[in-house]
Amino acid sequence: MKKFLKLACLALLGIATVTAWAQDDNGDNAANDDSAAQPAKTPAPETRSATPTPPPDYVIGADDTLRISVWKEPDMSVSLPVRPDGKISIPLLNDVQAAGMTPMQLAASIGEKLKKYIEDPRVTVVVTAMNSQRVFVLGEVTHSGPMALLPGMTVLQALSSAGFTQFSNLKAIYLLRTEEGHETKIPFKYRDAIRGRSSQTDLMLKPGDTIVVP
Repeated sequence: MKKFLKLACLALLGIATVTAWAQDDNGDNAANDDSAAQPAKTPAPETRSATPTPPPDYVIGADDTLRISVWKEPDMSVSLPVRPDGKISIPLLNDVQAAGMTPMQLAASIGEKLKKYIEDPRVTVVVTAMNSQRVFVLGEVTHSGPMALLPGMTVLQALSSAGFTQFSNLKAIYLLRTEEGHETKIPFKYRDAIRGRSSQTDLMLKPGDTIVVP
């Protein structure tokens, strides 16, 4: 009798163990099913910086690219570069002086000339590429040479685009600026600029400036 009871207990214990394994297995499968049912995460779209808009007093120069639009005159709307002589060629008017003017001044000039051919012309001029204003970065930088001068660009911003080599002497960076025919050497305190020690440390760049990194 005792032997029979012992065998019965072992049988019940085996059934309980098998049941527990089945539950664990089902739980794992459910977890896997849940993870499979979850939609894959879609990567966030890349954000691109918009093309900088020139200030209202921006002066057009050679190599700039302009978008000229005439209201209700699609054949007169063109995109074109400013030639080295500072002029552009547009339908009906041929050569028009563009360099030395702001976009609003050029729009007014074109509109005035178009009155011979179009009643009440409304002209819009947009600078789509500012190529006439450049600065230069030379010396121990990874990207040396000319660089487009964006509105409000500072020496620190230009250096961040140019990058440094392992031999760069950050204590001896200087700016060369020519004004009224005279070249001036202006020391640039790089470490003070990146730490924001003074609002006047990071110099605002002007067209033709040259940054030298020894």
